[in-house]
This record gives sequence, structure tokens and C-alpha cells, in this order.
Amino acid sequence: MSKQGSSQCASSFKFSAVPALGAIRPKVELPLSGWPPGGRWWNVRLLIIEDEPKIARSLSEGFEAEHFAVDMAEDGEKGLELATEIRYDGIVLDWNLPRMDGLSLLRKLRQAGSTTRVLILSGRREVADRVAGLQAGADDYLIKPFSFQELLARMQTLLRRAQETSEILKVGDLMLDPQRHMVERAGKPIKLSQREYALLEYLMRNVGRTVTRTMVVEHVWNLWFDGLTSVVDVYISYLRAKIDHDFSTPLIHTVRGVGFMLSAEPKLEKKEK
Repeated sequence: MSKQGSSQCASSFKFSAVPALGAIRPKVELPLSGWPPGGRWWNVRLLIIEDEPKIARSLSEGFEAEHFAVDMAEDGEKGLELATEIRYDGIVLDWNLPRMDGLSLLRKLRQAGSTTRVLILSGRREVADRVAGLQAGADDYLIKPFSFQELLARMQTLLRRAQETSEILKVGDLMLDPQRHMVERAGKPIKLSQREYALLEYLMRNVGRTVTRTMVVEHVWNLWFDGLTSVVDVYISYLRAKIDHDFSTPLIHTVRGVGFMLSAEPKLEKKEK
């Protein structure tokens, strides 16, 4: 695919016939993700789960032009099979799929413990649909029709965040190990969902700072609209139940009218002026 073609909306690509799914032989080795000099992704494996052959082929060609390795599935059952058997760096997932819809697939994937970054593609524009997709475990949500360049940029952002590793994060007796994906408080292991973990990591990397709901949506959900800010309160409550419940010192504080702060300092709750 040419650079000019890759910047167009998916529906405007020049398409070629899609090979039979059985002819696609995905590699099963673990992905070796990286961002090398020159700004291209090498040895990064994506799974595209899309039942529209022209869109699937255009996406595959676009990502391959950027040096991604790409596997494809044309229905939900095959997509789930590949996603559970092979460790992918990222998944582009259509909502409306035959044999199993995208949200059902995603829920099964998350229930199985997968932390692979997933970007949903859908023609559904309502905020309620986006909320449903994110609550099912998606990392991002892109509405059709879309620009391939925007899709590429969003996936690169998700992958960069997934690759970020650093020293163990500590706030009081709370510990988060990004490399082992583990959380403990006072030596007690705490099991978090992928979204809860991402939210906690964001708060810990901004310890002592107030973060607004919009900031959380932008950084944790990788989205840029205000309609999802109420979801933040839901996940804050989930985190509090696991992080602060049964401990004498609360770490997650509400800055009323503004947002939230993670801090080991007690009595930081602030009222709206």
C-alpha cells in the first residue's frame, strides 16, 4: 500500500482478494515488541478480526506497510481461537462479527486473563455503545468510517504504553511492579482487572497530583470526549474496594469538583469551593 493510500478512509482503499483463512499461517512465537530508530514497528504481531474482506485486507496491507506482522480472522470464533492460542501485541476487533460478536469475544478474552491491547472498530456512535465497549475490556474505540492514519497512531500509542517498563512503583505500603504486572499492599497480593491496573498505574505515576476525570479518560482509555467521564468514578470505586478496603490509611482521595489523587498522606479529601 502506498503512503497516500494508507491515509485514506478504510472504505476508500483499493482492495485485493482476501486469501482463505486456512491459508494464513500465524506464527506462534512470542512477540518481540520494540520501537526502533526510524520510527517503525518491527517484530510486532497484530490480529485483525474483521468480517468485511475489503476492510480486513486494507488494514492488513496498511499495517504490513509499517512493518507489522499481521494475522486475520473473519469471524468471532476464529478470532477468539487465535487470540487465546497466540500471544499478540495488539488486536483490532470489529464489533459486529458472525458466529460471535466482538464484545462477547473480548469478555471471554479478558476472563481468560489476556492483557493484550484491543482496539474496537464499530459504526456504533452512541456514547452508551462506547461505554459498553470499554467496560468489556477494550483499550480504545474507533468509529467507522475512519482514517487509517488515525487507527495507526492509536495502535502505536497503545503499544508504546504496553511496552513501558520502569522501576517498581511504591506509595506508602502499596507496591506495583510493571514488569511482573503485580500489585501488593502491605505484602498482600491484590488482583486487579486490566482496566483497574491501568488506572492504578496512572494514579501512582502521578502520586501527589490531582488528576481530572478527563485526564484519566485520555490517558487510561486513550479517548478524547467527556461522555465517558462517569466511567472513571465506577472504576475508582472498584479500586477503592480493593486498595483501601480493610486498610487503616486510604490512598485514593477525592478532590471534590476536580478529580482524584493518590497519596499516602491522610485526610486529603477536599471540598468543592
